[in-house]
Amino acid sequence: MQQFLSDRKLIALGFAVIVLSVLSGVVLWIWQAKLHGYGSDDDKPLEGLEDFGAVPDFTFTERDGREITLSVLKGKVWIVNFIYTNCPDTCPVQSAQMRQIQDEFKHENDLRLVSITVDPKRDTPEVLSEYARRFSADPGRWLFLTGEKESIYKFAQEGFHLGAVEIPHEKRPKSGATHTHSPRFVLVDRTAQIRGYYVSTDAEAMKRLRRDLKILLRSEE
Repeated sequence: MQQFLSDRKLIALGFAVIVLSVLSGVVLWIWQAKLHGYGSDDDKPLEGLEDFGAVPDFTFTERDGREITLSVLKGKVWIVNFIYTNCPDTCPVQSAQMRQIQDEFKHENDLRLVSITVDPKRDTPEVLSEYARRFSADPGRWLFLTGEKESIYKFAQEGFHLGAVEIPHEKRPKSGATHTHSPRFVLVDRTAQIRGYYVSTDAEAMKRLRRDLKILLRSEE
């Protein structure tokens, strides 16, 4: 009888170990899924066509000298990013992503791409024109904007809630970076409402951007 009870305890203990192992595996899988961006849309609160507020009015200069204001983009669906032409970090990746989107959606007349420099002192219209040519930017569909530094930083920080800061000379890294700014793309609808933020260096985020972009382009509002 005593041996029987001992065997039952061993069986129960073994079963408990198995259950605990399974539960630990499930928890680990969920944690890793979130870490790598494979969770539900609820895990990505800055994506998924939410309403993040209205884009404030602005006046900037396009590379060809045109004055661009918010009214120029009303009625269009647009993607905004902040870059600078001497950027050694994410800017080339961002611009390459923009080029791909431009090419993939070349038949969408209501789509605009908007790249705004955070280094207006060096990024003159002439410099932006040369940079745009490197990425075969269509001047009618992909805008490169510059303006007063204070206005651009305020627009990024207060209009889009994104960082844009010039790095002090004594704190600049060996990479040669002179400015810090967000690598996110911002999706804006036809009424100038911010609908989503997407990390340009994340392939899955770029897939979700394309998905949401298609939805907005099919919308008449």
